[in-house]
Amino acid sequence: PHRMTHINEIGTYCLVLAFCFSLMQAGLVIAGKGRGGLARHAEGASLAGAVSILIAFAILIFAFIRSDFSVVNVAEHSHTDKPLLYKISGAWGSHEGSMLLWCTILLVYGAMITLRGQGLPESLRLKALGVQGLLGAAFVGFTLFSSNPLARLAEAPLQGQSLNPALQDPALAFHPPMLYLGYVGMSVVFSFAVAALIEGRLDRAWARWVRPWALLAWSFLTIGITLGAFWAYYELGWGGWWAWDPVENASFMPWLAATALLHSAIVMEKRDSLKVWTVFLGLLAFTFSMMGAFLVRSGLLTSVHSFAVDPQRGILLAAILLLTAGGGFALFALRAPTLAPGGLFATVSRETTLVLNNLLISAALCSVFLGTLYPILMQALFDKTMSVGAPYYLAVFGPIMIVALLLVPVSTLMSWKRADLKGVVQRLAAAFAVAVLAAAVGSLFYKGPTFLSEAEYLIGLIVGFWLIFGTARTLMQALDFRLNAAVKALRRLPGVPLATWGMIFAHIGLGVFVLGAVVEGHQKLSVMQGMALGDSVKVGQYELRFQSLYQTPGANYDAQGGVFEVKDGQGRIICQPKPQRRFYPASNQVQSKVALCFRPLDDLYVVMAEPQTGENGVMSWQVRFFYNPWVRLIFFGPLLMALGGVLSLCDRRLRLGIVQKGRKLAVKT
Repeated sequence: PHRMTHINEIGTYCLVLAFCFSLMQAGLVIAGKGRGGLARHAEGASLAGAVSILIAFAILIFAFIRSDFSVVNVAEHSHTDKPLLYKISGAWGSHEGSMLLWCTILLVYGAMITLRGQGLPESLRLKALGVQGLLGAAFVGFTLFSSNPLARLAEAPLQGQSLNPALQDPALAFHPPMLYLGYVGMSVVFSFAVAALIEGRLDRAWARWVRPWALLAWSFLTIGITLGAFWAYYELGWGGWWAWDPVENASFMPWLAATALLHSAIVMEKRDSLKVWTVFLGLLAFTFSMMGAFLVRSGLLTSVHSFAVDPQRGILLAAILLLTAGGGFALFALRAPTLAPGGLFATVSRETTLVLNNLLISAALCSVFLGTLYPILMQALFDKTMSVGAPYYLAVFGPIMIVALLLVPVSTLMSWKRADLKGVVQRLAAAFAVAVLAAAVGSLFYKGPTFLSEAEYLIGLIVGFWLIFGTARTLMQALDFRLNAAVKALRRLPGVPLATWGMIFAHIGLGVFVLGAVVEGHQKLSVMQGMALGDSVKVGQYELRFQSLYQTPGANYDAQGGVFEVKDGQGRIICQPKPQRRFYPASNQVQSKVALCFRPLDDLYVVMAEPQTGENGVMSWQVRFFYNPWVRLIFFGPLLMALGGVLSLCDRRLRLGIVQKGRKLAVKT
């Protein structure tokens, strides 16, 4: 125990050092006026700060692994009986621990600027390091002085309170790190945007170097959001995957901003246009990331995803948000009018379609922002409680995104500067016809409650298939594919740049997601019924029969569950789901565990509630049985999108921010 005390104190000292090095990093750049000499020492400070906070974070994880209950954070969120994975993930399962994770990623990204930014103009790199140092000092200072994850107890309890059972899940163990790698990754884009505004110079080289950072953050955000949606789907037991919860929206808004930023940066890199808009989106994306951190910790939102903390810390986070974002946008307001205009392009061109797509994504972002913040403002200003649910988002966000998605295949086949619209339409006509035909066939199997529902379903299928087949046409264009020379075209596959493959995977993944969301949203069936042993219930063509009960001990819980039998329309047994009710003695909580029957694309989803004894003395359980068609595509599509981001990052031209000469293909990224 004495040795452990010293280790924990070392962690706190390292956190203090990280704060000091972040201040030093910013101070050296300011004192050296962002140019050589004294300012160069900021690079060493960034590396030292990253090492310091990595040690502090490692010591916190070690305290969780060792169940050191002299640390307040460990005593409140861990238990000796917890599995090792959840002991480790408990390190970021609280407000304090998650803030240390945020700060660790922030300082490591700052060190990566030093290590990977040697090809940049020195003044731009050093100014970005200075901004990153200010961000690090703000967040590390907040963590150290108001949310210290290594704070100690005078007397350590014999046992901890354990982690919330709902958070003891593999998907949620990796969800926060992935999400924070995306959130905080946008800080690098923010820092380079501020640095460029200070210098008053934005050019193609800036866009080439910033785009990989935005792509990296976007890829992590995509994975993080998908893991969160999957966790909500099979852990919370309500049968859905996205509820437009304000905290869900808090992660979705920076993703939308990053998506717009990526496409805007492409235009800036290729045509030296949209400079002001690109730097604005760079500031906006990280602002929404900080807003997400504020919303889940301020106490303004009540959600299963949010941290319950005192309002004082929420006020401090709000101050950081206002000072950081306010300073960035104030500088933008001063400098933007002085920036030189970019290159010109024709009305019919890839630039125009990307600009239009950007505007549509931004409008969709505004609709989500309004739906998220409006209830909070009404509560604060008029003490009026209200909620904004799925109908609002489907009515406002949905139509905007439909138009944006329809533009995607058109944009990828457009030429830069000036395009032949008639030629693009001719090349895409067959793909659109196939998409409409596939959607029409698919709609034959759906009979909605209203004509509007059927129309929505048909349009959704058209959009999904259009994204897939239209993107496939883009690949054919890149390969110069012709039926009479198919083998020759296939031989060109190795020559397709990784960035082009990344774009193709991302757009096809988006189409796969759209198909899954449309089919699952319209054809989903469910039933909730009290069931005793031997009872049966039907949903669609499937029949669920309650066969038996069982009990089993777990690592840190006791479970009681039911054994069910699912038959299809022909009476064949296709699976035996075993949902559970788990009791966690450490926290005195009960958690339902969903059972899933995996079909090729569909899920059969069973969850049990608490048992009840009826008037006749027979015990029964409330059972919810869902048929979720094509739900697998909802989670597979974003993984394809993230894979597209990774493939693009592996492209040497994009990774190093340089243009290399090589064999040109019809489609360029």
